[in-house]
Amino acid sequence: MIILIHTSKTMRSPANAADASLSRPLLLRRTRELSTYLKTLSAADIKAIMHVSPKLAQTTHDLLQGWTDASASQRAAIDSFLGDIYSGMQVGAWSQADRLYAQDHLRILSGLYGILRPLDGIFPYRLEMGYKLPDAKYGNLYNFWEDEIAKTLPPEEVIVDLSAVEYGKTITPYVNDERIITPRFLTVSPTTHEPIFVVVHAKIARGAFASWMIRNRIEDEEKLKDFNEIGYVYNAELSTPKSPVFICQEFGGIGLSVRLT
Repeated sequence: MIILIHTSKTMRSPANAADASLSRPLLLRRTRELSTYLKTLSAADIKAIMHVSPKLAQTTHDLLQGWTDASASQRAAIDSFLGDIYSGMQVGAWSQADRLYAQDHLRILSGLYGILRPLDGIFPYRLEMGYKLPDAKYGNLYNFWEDEIAKTLPPEEVIVDLSAVEYGKTITPYVNDERIITPRFLTVSPTTHEPIFVVVHAKIARGAFASWMIRNRIEDEEKLKDFNEIGYVYNAELSTPKSPVFICQEFGGIGLSVRLT
């Protein structure tokens, strides 16, 4: 099984020492090309493209200007991203065996890198897949990447898609729908007592689900129903074979995210 998640906007700072254990991103040639183009953008361009404040636009501009693939500045992708999905994953609690297993089974979809394995070395950046860039060649990142991301995946394995739709669209047009399982995570509303979608809960749950699969070496579709962490349990009534639904009566991920402390 292949587990798909996506990047976050917030990242740790660059590493300051080379790590020989890191792998090289699979689509680094294309990443270098895209990075070269991004370095031509001004802070004003970035502000318009990303709809951010002038201060954040300047920070992002400086970050993109400094992008490098020099080994001394790379950090493992799985240790680089911060955000709700990664809060839910609790990677710091993984064993070395978990990290090595994840290297074979977990993939991180990225606007700049296309697709990353957990131990691929990367430099911090900000580039969401849905951004529209000024140059026609790079204006639509889905067109830029085309099927290159999907071609890196094993051709027959089941894909558990825990990524946002914005990122999943780099994969779904190029693989058979029957290979893709898309779990959904709902929270019972204290007001209506009906299950509803809560964005921050679902993001943390996706991370927790990915981590659970990795730590428990889940490779059987039927075993996906056994997920029961941070308050979630499988709901057969709302589920379909390719979209299992998990519901929590009381969300158990409080404290995992800086937004829910």
